[in-house]
Amino acid sequence: MHSIKIIAVVIALLIAGCEEPKKTENFRYFRNYSRTFNDMNDRHVKAARQWGIKPVTSVGELKKLKGKVVQLKSCRWYELDELTHSQPYLVLKAHDLLKTIGRNFKDSLDARGLPSYKIVVTSVLRTNESIMKLRKKNLNASANSAHMFGTTFDIAYARFRQEDSDGTSVEKLKSVLADVLHDLQRRKSCYVRYEFKQGCFHITVR
Repeated sequence: MHSIKIIAVVIALLIAGCEEPKKTENFRYFRNYSRTFNDMNDRHVKAARQWGIKPVTSVGELKKLKGKVVQLKSCRWYELDELTHSQPYLVLKAHDLLKTIGRNFKDSLDARGLPSYKIVVTSVLRTNESIMKLRKKNLNASANSAHMFGTTFDIAYARFRQEDSDGTSVEKLKSVLADVLHDLQRRKSCYVRYEFKQGCFHITVR
């Protein structure tokens, strides 16, 4: 009986030795957000004027621009936040960029073995009317904003739409999003500004 127990222990040790060692986490966090995403407002506005619509005064004018702008709705690639000082419209080129960011973000999460999340869009097109209201609350809000042309949107870096329940840290998700934006920035697909106080990436299509 004693020898049988010894044999059982030896077999158990051999099986354990054949198992693959558990993989240790080796996640590379993004660094230098402010230094990397420092495209100034004049660059954003120049690109916005090139690719965007003429600024409009009110929402009523926006609705007449059929074919020139696309109305945003939450979808598989992004979640549209409750907008307070902007309207959910972008020119087609900018909307394509937004969907690309959302798709690449999901692909990057999957490649890293992380659960699925969606980016959250916090600000889109601003009319002259909405900019005036915004400036009453925020004196730092620019009257010469790229948001007026339908080419620019903000994506939150501290909030993400959770699709799979888990405990992935916001810093990890922010880091993955930054990698995606940096890749598109290097490809000259967009200008990106890291907005520390607003908690978002300010993005304009190129």
